[in-house]
Amino acid sequence: MTEMPAAQPQLTLFDIVERVQGAAAWGDLLDAGTGVQSARWISRLSTARWTAVSADPDHLAETHRAVGAAMRCQDRLVLGTWKNPALLEGETYDTVLADYLLGAIEGYAPYFQHDLFGRLRPTVRGRLYVTGIDPYVVGEPEGEAAAAVQAIGRLRDACALLAGVTPYREYPAEWVVSRLEQARFRVVFAKRFPNIYGMSWVDRQLADTRTLIERISDTDLSRSLTERAASLRQKASDVCNRNGGLAHGHDYVIAADAI
Repeated sequence: MTEMPAAQPQLTLFDIVERVQGAAAWGDLLDAGTGVQSARWISRLSTARWTAVSADPDHLAETHRAVGAAMRCQDRLVLGTWKNPALLEGETYDTVLADYLLGAIEGYAPYFQHDLFGRLRPTVRGRLYVTGIDPYVVGEPEGEAAAAVQAIGRLRDACALLAGVTPYREYPAEWVVSRLEQARFRVVFAKRFPNIYGMSWVDRQLADTRTLIERISDTDLSRSLTERAASLRQKASDVCNRNGGLAHGHDYVIAADAI
């Protein structure tokens, strides 16, 4: 599948996943890269059981605080990285969710993206859902909104590298489709959804950026980067107010069945 048409973003990506799933049972569900949002979502589904995995103990603890009261005796949160062959060894699930896992895994298992879907394949006895975002900090921006979003993303990633932290590495939807097919999946749904960012997104990215700046030992450089962050926020606010948001790039949802 190479053609991936855009659609209007009235629904969340989880809403899209539910629509694609339709009346089919969720069964045993694996959240392969969990966080608060995905864990809250899966805890509301009619599953037989669910398992949620994270490579970050702090994220896992935060997720437990968010959904612990909704967990049943058969549900569990698991700490681990998919680079470890022993993680969930021998376990299979009817439904597997990889929610923005492809980009995030770079920070915990660098350069493992090429092997991710092959690693997940033995756990999938039914369907795999992949949500992600096309790379959006590369290339020439088309308009001031795109330029603002790219500048913020580039500053965040530059500060991560300066602080000794590995930035996320995103891949386009077509790459995902190709890798899924190589890993013995049949893609049954693939669609992009245009992004319109608001100031809440801007503030989250810049809050992360400030946290990274605090880890940079060069005080002059840190001061300059802090000033740059403040300047970018003001520019993004101006553009956002004029245009009702910052339109740039796409998220995507891909559904693939094990074959």
